[in-house]
Amino acid sequence: MKSRAYALTVTLCAALALSACSSTRLGGSSGRSVAAAPMPDPVEAVPSGPVESAPLAPIEGQALPPIAGAPAPLGPGLTPSAGGTDLAGLPPAPPPVTAPVAPAAPASRTAVVGNWSVRDASGNSCRIQLSSSPALDLYRASASGCSNQDLSKVNAWDFRDGEVYLYQTGGSVAARLRGSPSALSGVLAKSGAPLSLSR
Repeated sequence: MKSRAYALTVTLCAALALSACSSTRLGGSSGRSVAAAPMPDPVEAVPSGPVESAPLAPIEGQALPPIAGAPAPLGPGLTPSAGGTDLAGLPPAPPPVTAPVAPAAPASRTAVVGNWSVRDASGNSCRIQLSSSPALDLYRASASGCSNQDLSKVNAWDFRDGEVYLYQTGGSVAARLRGSPSALSGVLAKSGAPLSLSR
């Protein structure tokens, strides 16, 4: 019985202490009043334009996530246009220019052996025969009907690094030519004048 009365007394004391604290804070029986916080002046709403939304620019070095139904991204700085892909508003680059294909070099020395019709820069023509018969470290050649002095003296020839070398009496180079087994073109060694050989 004593313990029950004791517990009830402690509970009542605690309740009274709490009520005294709260009444003091709220300006109750202690006689002190709490000053009310000043209320701010009302703010009028300012009219604004229509609200628009747009995707944020990507963080540098990172691509945006794909958007459903949108075309695949082109890459940084690239935008689609009617003429192709532009780079920062510049017109599309012209198509790559392909270099003219040089005539194929003869496959071997034997591919150029035989009779050739020669035409020099002045329009004169003659015949040169390239033989497969060796003449020391070169091969035999002969010219017929050539008005050009250098071509008329051709007596040997060689094939090195895809080029045909015509030699004249005395061992000097008369002409250098390059081409295919059916057509050769080059220049005379002394004058640099163009020269062509055809089958």
